[in-house]
Amino acid sequence: MRYTLRQLEIFVAIARTGNVSRAADEVALSQSAASTALAELERQFDCQLFDRNGKLLKLNALGKTLLPVASSLLTQAHEIEQLLAGKSVLGDLRVGATLTIGNYLAIMIISEFMQNHLDCHIALQVKNTQAILQQVAGYDLDVGLIEGSCHHPELHAETWIEDELAIFCAPNHPLAQSASISLPELLTANWILREQGSGTRETFDQALRHHLPELNIRLELEHTEAIKHAVESGLGIGCISRLALRDAFKRGSLVEIKMPQLDLRRPFMFVWHKNRYQTPAMISFLDYCRTLTANLQRSDQIQLTSTITG
Repeated sequence: MRYTLRQLEIFVAIARTGNVSRAADEVALSQSAASTALAELERQFDCQLFDRNGKLLKLNALGKTLLPVASSLLTQAHEIEQLLAGKSVLGDLRVGATLTIGNYLAIMIISEFMQNHLDCHIALQVKNTQAILQQVAGYDLDVGLIEGSCHHPELHAETWIEDELAIFCAPNHPLAQSASISLPELLTANWILREQGSGTRETFDQALRHHLPELNIRLELEHTEAIKHAVESGLGIGCISRLALRDAFKRGSLVEIKMPQLDLRRPFMFVWHKNRYQTPAMISFLDYCRTLTANLQRSDQIQLTSTITG
């Protein structure tokens, strides 16, 4: 063959980082060695894989076509290496989870999965929905567990289980004492919400799309625990997943404000790149997640060996 796996590894690293220096660090080479390997790959086939703007490299059309094929080949090559070394067929897995799923489900699911697959190594990243989608699209993650919708043309999305947001307040908040609450009362309250770009905020904005200009948004926070603490302290009312609130509702430290006229449902979804080779680890992990929720209607019904409380 006129190319080597090492050349493809360097190409993929540069494609992910957009920078030869950072890519060289990833593959444990000097910058000059990484640059030489890329130049040799392009010279061998008389082609260019990147558009160059100073030190910044951006994939051109040919590079974009090559990236998924090269990534899949490298993954399969790693599987072969694992098999020849007598190691687990499952190998490694890179999982991304959005904040609600990551903080209240993914860590425990991964823990239970790895107890049954002792040789499987999983790296988990927890970020908001847009960040996870970008990383899956860029082949930095094998699979993403997201809340809300996925409109990325290069990603495959599969519904996992339904989730529902709940509006809530502190027990001593005036709205907690009301037998019935009108929409105008809700709109004039101080709101503490997730940031733009999160799946939770997307679902909330969709449910109140006709009233967004009327909302009094006092705080926007990136973490559900921070929102819960702010609401508990009396700063306002919030809206996050029931999954994140189930323990607080049981304790009575937070109270639900029921608004049945608002549709606050959204799906939890699996996402992966359409051109991503599905490794045994990825297939086994997704099957485990599907089995875990097979007979359940909603995310807050999931019971794991241990749970994270807040």
